[in-house]
Amino acid sequence: MLCAECKGRKGLCGLVRCPVISRFQAQVKARQGGRSYMGGAPSVFVGSYNYPQVSGGPLMTGEPDSPTEWVAHGYGIEEIVGIRARTIRGNSQIRQIRDGIEEIAISSRPLDVEVHFERPVSFNLTFNDIVAPVGLRGEIKKMDVIDNPRVERAVDRIVSDTDLPATAAASALHRSEVDVHQITQLLTAGLLGKRRRIVPTRWAITAVDDTISKALRKEISRHPPLEEIQIFHATLHGNQICCLLLPGAWKFEMIEIWRENSLWSQGTETIIVDGEGATKSGYSPLAGAYYSARLAVTEYLSRIRRSAQVLIIRQVGNDYWAPLGTWVVREATRQALSTPPVICESVETGINAASGMLGSSRWRHHSRLIPEIMSQRSLFDF
Repeated sequence: MLCAECKGRKGLCGLVRCPVISRFQAQVKARQGGRSYMGGAPSVFVGSYNYPQVSGGPLMTGEPDSPTEWVAHGYGIEEIVGIRARTIRGNSQIRQIRDGIEEIAISSRPLDVEVHFERPVSFNLTFNDIVAPVGLRGEIKKMDVIDNPRVERAVDRIVSDTDLPATAAASALHRSEVDVHQITQLLTAGLLGKRRRIVPTRWAITAVDDTISKALRKEISRHPPLEEIQIFHATLHGNQICCLLLPGAWKFEMIEIWRENSLWSQGTETIIVDGEGATKSGYSPLAGAYYSARLAVTEYLSRIRRSAQVLIIRQVGNDYWAPLGTWVVREATRQALSTPPVICESVETGINAASGMLGSSRWRHHSRLIPEIMSQRSLFDF
């Protein structure tokens, strides 16, 4: 349970360095880079250390950078880790390169940059549970953007509106079909909201998922309930997602199962649960994965204009051998919800079907939502 809740980010075990993360760093061959770089910079990264006096810079690579691209290309874990191991994270005090950061974030295509580093780029492959890994790092001495950004009309309109709160701006961009990855970039670069400030990337990822899904949740509450019990299932990078949607007003529960000898559960199987009703208080113990899954399912319910009681089960096996970030949960849930549903006649049938898809029914006894649903009475019972 300790590893599954910590995921290398809290140091709950008391060790200076997470032994699980260190193992992945040791698996990838160390390399050194040069003192300069000229090429594509598709996105930006801002660290959270010493907030608000943070540092960051462009992520530099000529390869696909966003999760939607990786999924579209059908890349496996090894290919994604390889791409990110070759990616350079430029680092500087934000105030020195802020104009360049903003241009990269606002552009719908990678911009070419010329960067000179204080010393040769060093290899330090960093993994955590929210952000995709990055392999190379260099302290920026000088940076020039040598390309002009291509800005989508919706992005230009919303970024230019300094009277629009950041939460409303993120939702407006999402309604305009701007990719979640770019919305995160805009928030990170301090381009959204009334009081604009740089936001560490790992915070921005969860904030965008949370903000947009809250707005969609409010919209869903006005829709009629689903008329049947639906089950969806998909697997992405060793992450099985099973979505059980039941008629009713919005409720959401997520169960996370780390199988024994999987990434964050070495000896025994670990199961963690969290949920909500009309609102949610506090930060989820499932961290960013909770908000990423909730975003995907609220997108689906908004699209079909229905409300539902939702149970999402994430089962992680040892095929998921390196932490890639919470985008895996979001994209896996989207994939599941894009497939034709299995229709079930009763709650019990749905539970059995979900257990069959996952190959286990042990998760059922950890659910708080199922007993509540099973005890509910409809108008026909009176």
